[in-house]
Amino acid sequence: MRRKLAAGNWKMNGLGPALAEIADLRANHPAPTVDLLICPPATLLSRMAQVAAGTAMSLGGQTCHPADSGAHTGEISASMLADAGASYVILGHSERRADQGETDTDIRVRVTAALSAGLTPVVCVGETLAQREAGKTLAVVTDQLTGSLPDDTPGLTVVAYEPVWAIGTGKVPTLDQIAEVHTALRKALTDRFGTTGDEMRLLYGGSVKPGNAAEIFSVPDVDGALVGGASLTAQDFSPIIAALETA
Repeated sequence: MRRKLAAGNWKMNGLGPALAEIADLRANHPAPTVDLLICPPATLLSRMAQVAAGTAMSLGGQTCHPADSGAHTGEISASMLADAGASYVILGHSERRADQGETDTDIRVRVTAALSAGLTPVVCVGETLAQREAGKTLAVVTDQLTGSLPDDTPGLTVVAYEPVWAIGTGKVPTLDQIAEVHTALRKALTDRFGTTGDEMRLLYGGSVKPGNAAEIFSVPDVDGALVGGASLTAQDFSPIIAALETA
């Protein structure tokens, strides 16, 4: 059985006082029956690790450079994230694909770097609204998946399906649309990696909120969620975690 995962991507949000939200999550979920992950901005990572110490909560970075060190001003390596307290890293988020021009090849080398540093990659795929309306959704996400994962990808790797048009918009695909994509992603993983592909967790992301989490988690092959804005406060994230625990 794949263990469920509730992951929060704080993106470029959070200053020191936001660490109180982690203390509240600790109090709300002292013994969670699902895996919990928060990916804060790098400036908070080491301090958050201190607050989360001794809990079942894991922390992650939001990207990493493919090199372990070197003359790359402003970048952060996978080993630096691990040193700061991370055990996961998000790679290939649509915002980085769009804003930083990251390609599948860029993401694939970052996955290799993350694995070499002992981090679990959370690899994101997703289609734009134009691609969905053109009937290209399954081709786009499976091509991204194929291009972003190296041939030796292990089963601990996490894949997150985030339709670009649903991120932060309040728009959510229908349950049938989510199921169609997750079924296609699972098939692509097992076709390529065999039983290892069946071990990889598939998350849904894109306007996941307390009010819709339970129905999303009822969809087959949805092993959890990668949550954006609703993960910034314990008040919003805790009900999502609770919904996943009872899914």
